[in-house]
Order: sequence, then structure tokens, then C-alpha cells
Amino acid sequence: MIVFKFIAEGNEQKFWIVLLPLCLDKRKVQLNYIFIAILLFLYPTLNIAETVLPEVVVTATRYAKTSPLASVTVITREEITKSQAINISDVLRGVPGLDIISNGGLGQNTSVFMRGTESDHLLVLIDGIKIGSATTGSTAFQYLPISQIERIEIVRGPRSSLYGSEAIGGVIQIFTRHSKQPRAETSIGIGADNTYRITAGFSGSNQNNWLSIYTNHVKSDGFNACEDPTGCFTVEPDDDGYKNTSFSTKIGHKFGDIGSIEINALRATGNTQFDSAFNNEADFTQQVIGLKANYSANDWWLLNLNIGESKDKFDENPQSYFHTTRTIYGLQNNFFFDKHELIIGYEEQTDDVASHTNYAVDSLTNKGLFAEYQTDLGSIDLLLGIRQDDNEQFGKNTTQNISLGYVLNSKVRFIASYGTAFKAPSFNELYFPNFGNSNLIPEESESYEIGLIGNQQNYNWSINVYKTKIDKLIATNFDAINNSYYADNINKANITGMDGSINLRQNNWEFNTKVSWLKPEDDTTGNLLPRRAKKTINVELAERRGAMRLSISTLAQSHRYDDVANTRRLAGYGIVNLAGEYYFNKSWILKARLENMLGKEYETAYGFNTPDQFWFLSLHYQR
Repeated sequence: MIVFKFIAEGNEQKFWIVLLPLCLDKRKVQLNYIFIAILLFLYPTLNIAETVLPEVVVTATRYAKTSPLASVTVITREEITKSQAINISDVLRGVPGLDIISNGGLGQNTSVFMRGTESDHLLVLIDGIKIGSATTGSTAFQYLPISQIERIEIVRGPRSSLYGSEAIGGVIQIFTRHSKQPRAETSIGIGADNTYRITAGFSGSNQNNWLSIYTNHVKSDGFNACEDPTGCFTVEPDDDGYKNTSFSTKIGHKFGDIGSIEINALRATGNTQFDSAFNNEADFTQQVIGLKANYSANDWWLLNLNIGESKDKFDENPQSYFHTTRTIYGLQNNFFFDKHELIIGYEEQTDDVASHTNYAVDSLTNKGLFAEYQTDLGSIDLLLGIRQDDNEQFGKNTTQNISLGYVLNSKVRFIASYGTAFKAPSFNELYFPNFGNSNLIPEESESYEIGLIGNQQNYNWSINVYKTKIDKLIATNFDAINNSYYADNINKANITGMDGSINLRQNNWEFNTKVSWLKPEDDTTGNLLPRRAKKTINVELAERRGAMRLSISTLAQSHRYDDVANTRRLAGYGIVNLAGEYYFNKSWILKARLENMLGKEYETAYGFNTPDQFWFLSLHYQR
């Protein structure tokens, strides 16, 4: 174990932390975190400073709250900068409850599983606008530029009562770059696999106006993404390169105390190479444009207007392409009465598909009406939410949520919640020729969760236990009469899990650890759902000394299966990463990162390679 000594007002206090073993034994992980939670609750004398309120979170309730009744992780720009991430996967891997699957290196297909749910059970927003492919139902995380991201909010647990379809596992909202203070920055970096990156941008504001513009270009020769034809249906022993050019901007104006308006945009375009039996490269576009307007009718009524459009384009060649467009219109009313808050809103979403493939239906509209009520009853917070969606393909679906928070003492809070959610079938599942099934109905789920959250000035911690049941899961069925495969509502899933974290800051030291334990079962066969590791632990230790900051982190995961029959087993692994930065002065910074320094060979998807070792060196200027 490790002993941390904190000095407060001249008195030495010791706080003992059990470092979880990398073997990830389930019993040890559970006992250690339960022990720590009980210790922090029963011994408030360990607190070394006054309580500090958590950061403001928007995504959990669609309105800014400091203490949302949900399991939330916030990744700030400062944390993104410290991580020296090249892509969004680098920062999401450290989030409890998330499992990241990559089919190779930069630009290769990336899937995110939240709390054991499917990769298309995750709703993703950029500045409040829903993104993703309407054909596949998933989000192309591999193309989202990390340099354009100011902040990421991850809300674990069902949120269909607020957002509608797809939020079975949870919600990830990405906020693009901005700054309240005048800021200009640029960087240039080089790395392994002939990788280079150039970034530039600035933000400025005055009392009533703000503007930010950021741009980024990254290119890499990559490495051979796949070497097993079982995984990618071919053998192409060549490097699979990637390039991405992106741009983002925000411009806004505040009309005194009456309201504000903001326009935001993000566009990323490029080319990715891959191994496939059909095509081996494609051009892509990810684009989001949005407009937000706030109007304060009076001191108890606030109106929010949200209009936007997202595009997902994938062009393999002129004869093979998939383009989807999502258009969003939303109006939200926020009412504030003393210790009571009421949100009533309407949202309309239209998905359009243009493709070389002929879909029987190429446009669908969904209309949603939602309401959420939250009240503060002293030491108890209560939240009730309900939403009804009306989809022109499968009709109406109603979801609800109830959450309870109880303040155990000034430092510790207990939360409990129950929620239902659903996932509407994608265009491929409904209408793709020789596979789609227009008789499909939405997948449905119900989830239960309890947790403890502790917040202090120098450290915070959380532990959450949950159970999710999913019914009418869409899977591939076989028609023996016609000798063909088709999409069908035939599966059920039963998921039990726990995730927790401890984050400490003392003087120049940082210690962060996150852990997840998961049992994602197919209710029909009893097998584990594919591509989910049962146990994950991430530990980071960092020190800032003078002009330097050094960090070492480890990520370890247990084995997983790559098929529904659990016959294809991928071994567990552990990797070690190093990062360092040196400040020549306030403006110039040199950064270096070494990922998988021991060169561990491992797979998260059968037949697809991961980087044996990856280094990146960059020089940054800011003012």
C-alpha cells in the first residue's frame, strides 16, 4: 500500500490508500473500494480542507447544476492538455465505466462501450447537437479532433427521459473550444509512424461578445491495421495511413441581462486507409453547425432555443458512399421557484440518408416532449423525469427517470436512481437491402444504481453499483427458408457492474485511479457480451517540480471475448505510459509522450493490431 501524508494547519494527518493490484482480482477490487468509501464516510477527521463544490455540469439535467443526481465525469481542457492526447480515445480510456475498442491505429474504427451496453447505446452530442451515423447508429469517434475540444462531460446511466433514443448506456457531450480570457496558441509535433500535427487558434471576449477560432491538421503513415483475414476479410500487409484537417469556431453576443445568442461550428475532413475485402481507403466528413439562444422572460422563467445540424459522410469511391444528416429543433422552458426547478421542452429530429444503396425509406422524423422536476428538501434532493417520443416508423415510446440524493455529511453524498431507456433501430437495421427488417421495434432497458460521492478541496472519490436489463436487443437472425440473414429483436442482456474513482491533489503531486468491474451477460445463452472486458483499472501518478511535470500511468484490462459464442478469447493486458512537459517560460512548452513503453502486444478486437510503442514530441506556444 501507499501512504500519503497531508499537512494541514501544522498537524500531520495520514491518509492510507490501498493501491489496487494489477491482477484485477474482482474480490480485491470490490473490497478495496468499499473499504475506502466506508473509511471516508465514518472518519470525517481525515478531511483536510473545506468542502469544494463540484464543477458545473450541463448534460445530466440539460441545465447547469453543481451537484447532479447522476454518475458524472468531467474532462477539462487542462486535463486534455496534460494527457497530451492525439485522439479522443486517449482521454476516454481513463474514464470509469468506458471500454474503448480500436481496429488499429489513428483513424481506424473506434467503438465505445459504456457500462457494458452496446456501442450504439451511447448518445453523443457536440455543443448540444446530436451526432452520429443514422445508417450504422454509431459515432465515428476516430475522426473527432481532440485539439478542438474544450471539455467533455460523460454521464453514465440511462438518459432517454431527457434525450430520447440511444441513451441506454449514457451520454457523452463534447464542447468545442472557447475561453473567457483572451488567448492565442499554436503547436507543432512529430511522432512515430511518421506522424505530425499542427494546431493554431485564438479566443477573445469583452463584456458582451466572444469569438474563438481553432484549426488542426494531423497526418500519419500508420501501421498495418489488420493481419488476420478472419477480422478484416483480407490480408493487406501495408501501412494504413490517416490524415485529418479540422476547424471550429464560436461566436456569441450577450444582450445584457435579457439573454444571449451563440453560433458554433465544427468540421473535420480527411482520408483513412484500412484493410478490407472491398475497398481499402475512404474520405470522411464530420460536421456540426448549431445556434443557441437564451431569453430571460423574468427572474423565474428562462427559455432556451437550440437549432442545429450534423453530417456524417463516408465516401469509399464514387460508387460507394453513405451520407447522413441529422437536423435538430428544440425549445426548452426552465422555471425556478425557490427550491423547485421545472424543465419542459420539445425536440424534433429528422434523419436523412443519401447513399449508393437504395433504402426503401430515406428520411425519418422523431418528435419528443419531455419534462423534468427537481426539488431541494434540505438534505434530500429529488428528481423526476419523463419523456414521450413519437417516431413515424415505430410510433410512441415513453421513458422515465427518478433520482434521489441524500447528504450524509458535509463531504459525502448518497445517490440512488431508476431509469428506463430505448434505442430506435438504425436505417441499416430497418431498410438495408437483404438485411433490414421494417417490423423491428425499439430496444428497451431499465437500470438501477446506487452510489456514494465525496468532494473535498484536495481529493474526491466516488463508487457506484448498477444493474441494467435490456430487452428486444437487435441481432442477426437466419431465415432457413430463404437462406438469408436479417435483423431481428431476439436477444436480451443482463448487466451488473461497479465503477469507482479516487483523485487526489496535494502540493505538486497528483494521484488518480479509476476502476470498473462488469458482468455483461447474454440473457439467452449466459455468455458474456463480446468485446467487453470484465475488469479495468487505470492508475496515474504525476509530479510537478519547478518548470517540469512528469507522469506515469498504467492501464490494465482482463480478458474479453470477440464473438457471441465466447470461443474467441482475447488475452488481458497491461500497458505503461509516460508523459513529460517542460516550461521554458509562460509561453513556450516542450512536451513528450511515450505510450506502451514496454511494447506490449495486445488486441481489443480480434485480428486488429494496436501500437507496439508510440512516441510523440511537440512544441507549444501560448499567450
